Amino acid sequence: MIEIEVQNETHQTQERIRFAAVPRIGEGIRLREPDGMWASYDVLDVWYQKAEFGDVWMPYLHVKLTPGEGTGDPDLTDYGIEEEEDPSFSDLAGELEPFKI
Repeated sequence: MIEIEVQNETHQTQERIRFAAVPRIGEGIRLREPDGMWASYDVLDVWYQKAEFGDVWMPYLHVKLTPGEGTGDPDLTDYGIEEEEDPSFSDLAGELEPFKI
């Protein structure tokens, strides 16, 4: 197990958590919220600093709550995705015919 300091940008907290492997930038991890519920977080940054003891490098994670995790309505612009101008993109214009052989 690897003990990693996780710096949470959403709640401005720091805590040490044990992982089996160091998560990479862009991966998602599940962390417990202050209210006890689990939530998804995106890994924004991973870096290593030399520990105060010996020749050991300690990993650090910088995480932020996944957009839309708390509201149930993800905002596509948080991911850099532009919404489509076509109104039929988000809703069906009508029912589709079943395929006939």
